[in-house]
Amino acid sequence: MLELRVVAGTLRRPLLHGGQRLSSGPIGRHLNPGRDIHWGLEGPNRASVSAGHRGRGRGEEGRGARAAHRRAVDPAGADLSPREEHRLSYLYDGLVSGQRACLAEAITLTESTLPRHRQLAGQLLGRLLHRQREREASTEGRPETFRIGLSGPPGAGKSTFIEALGTMLTARGDKLAVLAVDPSSSTSGGSLLGDKTRMPLLSRDMRAYVRPSPSSGTLGGVTRTTNEAIVVCEAAGYSTVLVETVGVGQSEFAVADMVDMFLLLIPPGAGDELQGIKRGIVEVADAVVVTKGDGDLLPQARHIQAEYTSALKFMRQRLPKWKPRVMRVSAQTGQGVPELWDVALEFREIGLSSGSLQARRCAQRTSWMRSLIRNGVLELFLAHPVVRARATQLETRVAEGLLAPGAAADALLAAFTEDVAKER
Repeated sequence: MLELRVVAGTLRRPLLHGGQRLSSGPIGRHLNPGRDIHWGLEGPNRASVSAGHRGRGRGEEGRGARAAHRRAVDPAGADLSPREEHRLSYLYDGLVSGQRACLAEAITLTESTLPRHRQLAGQLLGRLLHRQREREASTEGRPETFRIGLSGPPGAGKSTFIEALGTMLTARGDKLAVLAVDPSSSTSGGSLLGDKTRMPLLSRDMRAYVRPSPSSGTLGGVTRTTNEAIVVCEAAGYSTVLVETVGVGQSEFAVADMVDMFLLLIPPGAGDELQGIKRGIVEVADAVVVTKGDGDLLPQARHIQAEYTSALKFMRQRLPKWKPRVMRVSAQTGQGVPELWDVALEFREIGLSSGSLQARRCAQRTSWMRSLIRNGVLELFLAHPVVRARATQLETRVAEGLLAPGAAADALLAAFTEDVAKER
């Protein structure tokens, strides 16, 4: 028996007889009848707690302590409803205890585009970052995790390489998270999300977590929420996080601004070293990995390794004490994979001892903030009534060649700033 529940004028999702929710929407968890709270899209003052949970409060003292901690971590979190506070506490406790279901649910929350979900995701990330800062303080600021970005042209063997490296790490007892970004179709907006099918061993490994995500049209093939997903995975106890993107020109620069080390994967026969220098990709690479170095492709792999080794001699170093290496690997045979990991650990140790890795993470957090500001300002601008009223007409004139794009943009910006000034 189904019933639809309306709370404060908002249509809730269907409930089974007895109060069990069929689906919790984008958060993706089934609730237990008479025990869990309802998780919907209502504002902070519209929440309702299930009858079975209402009588099991933690006491005024406990609630006051948690509220004080919440305000200390993020003052904006004071408007959380009891339902939302319970849910965030559940996710936080589940993440720090390493529960995979909470990890998947938390990443889904960060990927949601609903305004309220974005606010809740911000609250959760604030608490996770606060915990991360406290843990790093006990290690004199040395990060406990290792973030590695990988990019390369289609067909470079990125997924096969990640599977070979990942299975080696999990066999050694490490916990590995793989954040794979698939490009979304410019026509349909959809994405195959087929990375798990290309990593069958890692997908079944309990010490590994593979999360494919669509780029959703984001420039460079890196999602808007990749930074958030990295923080969530680290909170769940994954010591190594791999971020894979498809090489589309800008993705290399985008992912390099999120990770500790950036690996550029190149297949044999990808052109001479001038191709990489012209695109500027080698400049952001901490190591170049020539893949498929086996069988008939071995001579080509050796040739391109020698060419890139020669080219890197003329490149400016990103870090004062590190010279980028050119490694040759074979994911099929495993040759070169352990040696590459030793190089990665050497890079990390040099970065930690010199302080450059800590400085890079500080700069990345600032860049993350600025990126969110740019996206937020653009959303506010496009949603403004004055801009929406004039945009269609100006776009038509630009399409017909009657108005220069720059002039149309200036007109919209002028109208926006003028209206904002009036509101003040």
